[in-house]
Amino acid sequence: MTALVVVAKACIPGRVKTRLSPPFSLEEAAEIAAASLADTLATVASLAARRILYFDGEPDGTCPAGFEVIPQRQGSLDERIAALFDILDEPTLLIGMDTPQVRVADLVWPVETDAVIGMAADGGFWMLGMRQPCGDVVRGVPMSRADTGALQRAALERAGLSVREASVLRDVDEAGDAQEVAALVPQSRFARAVAAASARRSAA
Repeated sequence: MTALVVVAKACIPGRVKTRLSPPFSLEEAAEIAAASLADTLATVASLAARRILYFDGEPDGTCPAGFEVIPQRQGSLDERIAALFDILDEPTLLIGMDTPQVRVADLVWPVETDAVIGMAADGGFWMLGMRQPCGDVVRGVPMSRADTGALQRAALERAGLSVREASVLRDVDEAGDAQEVAALVPQSRFARAVAAASARRSAA
């Protein structure tokens, strides 16, 4: 069975999605992040898989039924992702909490492929999967750069893995991203959170 992993952190003001502020307050940024995470988990929950929340913080009521929680290790992002791929031994597909527009169809593994990567519009990646997880393929890849996705794909290929690319998605880092993504999924919790925060900004 495939392990579907959502990497996330507790949606605490000042600790999550701080690049949304300004124009949003830190409290509004946390509300938007929480909605993004909720929508992402709801999509993953609809799939038959081992569902994992790889979490930084106390999950409290964040984690829906059917998910197991694995605490994130300490270290840089590449080290934290690598640690997860080191402890899982089944085919593993990892996504973040920043793409609430993700659909079930985006999470289908290409046939006869060792690895899959979903590039983000900003040059990073929003999804990474390996049939035989190996943390060393991630460890040392520079994160949060405009070439992170390309560098991660190159690392997979250097390891001798066949690689397919999934859909390119925009992840939510800044306010403009939030507005664009909300327009793609207007009925989502994420879109409602962005609309509510935007209305408060307009009324202020």
